[in-house]
Amino acid sequence: MNPADCHLSRRILRIRTMTNKDTLYYDGACPLCSAEMDRLSTLSDAGLELVDVHTASSETLPASRESLLKVLHLRRQNGEVLRGVEANVHAWQHTRWGILFRWMRWPVIASIADFVYIKWAHRRYQRLYPGNTRER
Repeated sequence: MNPADCHLSRRILRIRTMTNKDTLYYDGACPLCSAEMDRLSTLSDAGLELVDVHTASSETLPASRESLLKVLHLRRQNGEVLRGVEANVHAWQHTRWGILFRWMRWPVIASIADFVYIKWAHRRYQRLYPGNTRER
């Protein structure tokens, strides 16, 4: 494949991943996650799509199913993928309550929020999927 074809191929892939909605991928088997998504679905605008990782087609997922089950992911309209607290805060921007979540992305607080979220997400994953847990 010549360089021009490679560039064109990447451009086509990027266009295919762009949509007119942000898409939040969540673990539908997690009671807390499902409760938050139920609340988010009633409050959000039409620019946010919620997708249960368990029912989604593998071809449409932005990462491996295991990765999506471990940490919340949001694919933005432009194809960029956000993870963890950043994904959650961005999703809530589709509601009138979004401003209440923005402080979690302030520089010092963001690093603390990310740390706490990763610890919580790891523990949640261990409890829901004990046979799939690999220590790092």
